[in-house]
Amino acid sequence: MRLLVKRSNLWLRQCTAQLRRQASNMATGSQFHKLATAAKSAATGAQLDIKSDNNALEAAVTQRAAAASPLTDSFGRHHTYLRISLTERCNLRCDYCMPAEGVPLQPKSQLLSTEEVLRLARIFVEQGVRKIRLTGGEPTVRRDIVEVVAQLKALPQLEHVGITTNGLVLTRLLVPLQRAGLDTLNISLDTLRKERFEQITRRKGWERVIAGIDLAIQLGYRPKINCVLMRNFNEDEICDFVEFTRERPVDVRFIEYMPFSGNKWQTERLISYSETVQTIRQRWPEFQALPNGPNDTSKAYAVPGFAGQLGFITSMTEHFCGTCNRLRLTADGNIKVCLFGNKEFSLRDAMRSEGCTEQQLVELIGAAVQRKKRQHAGMLNLSQMENRPMILIGG
Repeated sequence: MRLLVKRSNLWLRQCTAQLRRQASNMATGSQFHKLATAAKSAATGAQLDIKSDNNALEAAVTQRAAAASPLTDSFGRHHTYLRISLTERCNLRCDYCMPAEGVPLQPKSQLLSTEEVLRLARIFVEQGVRKIRLTGGEPTVRRDIVEVVAQLKALPQLEHVGITTNGLVLTRLLVPLQRAGLDTLNISLDTLRKERFEQITRRKGWERVIAGIDLAIQLGYRPKINCVLMRNFNEDEICDFVEFTRERPVDVRFIEYMPFSGNKWQTERLISYSETVQTIRQRWPEFQALPNGPNDTSKAYAVPGFAGQLGFITSMTEHFCGTCNRLRLTADGNIKVCLFGNKEFSLRDAMRSEGCTEQQLVELIGAAVQRKKRQHAGMLNLSQMENRPMILIGG
């Protein structure tokens, strides 16, 4: 590229010198103007060629760097999105996430410290991660959640920091989180009815969640509302959630019910993406699909004229494994390359071992990514596989 630029500059200097010599023998200013215009056009064309070649070169270099990155798996998927679980604790007890009897929590010493979280985050960012989402458990139960967001936003190459929360304490925390640099937030809400909220979460607080959503909108966010659909529980609220987007600029995302250890998953409770779309179109025939990004997990839709939109996360009936760019870091420091995979690698143990270098941590991350499979198992196999409860994975 440097040689190309040098040659182009030399050619431009030669053209300019020749034009000056010719201009000195001209009798009229109009002839000189024509030559000057021609020179300017030629120079502009050369600059455009250089810019085009430069863009192509940059794209090629980026592609080669991605292929050589430890975050690129054996199927060519380059992982730029990391979800970090900050805690195993939660202030709700949602029945599809946590068993009714609860889960055994690890002692604090077995969980990543704030310093370890930030160190691993920096390493991932240096290797190519550009988006981090903080999850749990419930990440807002961490007393230093605002400081964690601020420290992540200070990483030079990190472009985006988000959070997934149940929304219970947003009215208290969202303003300081926004000041710390929080870019986006996802709020879990499976019903628009107070009584049902208390049934599924086994706790009170529905009004606070709604207030948190409205505050987020007032502060300029366009929150995503995560709703897990389940038969004989909230399928009669599908159209209510669509109506929720009429005046509010929110993105309601219907999530297919997924099997995890302890949530007593049953095929009969699954409401598929196609069935949900049919239900909505019975009331809004104009319900239409929207464009999606190359790594989006949600299929976007909207009712024309509504302030918000809808999305469908179809993990069970139409998986999106082929474009997956996500990795997960559990609260106890394990890297999990697939939400449904039961193979994990402990970065915590490696990091705490004497003499472990950052290069060795990068190599361990690369080894884990290389073991990622082409796609996860089918829903029936998943329901029989051992995996962590969702609360111990991180959303």
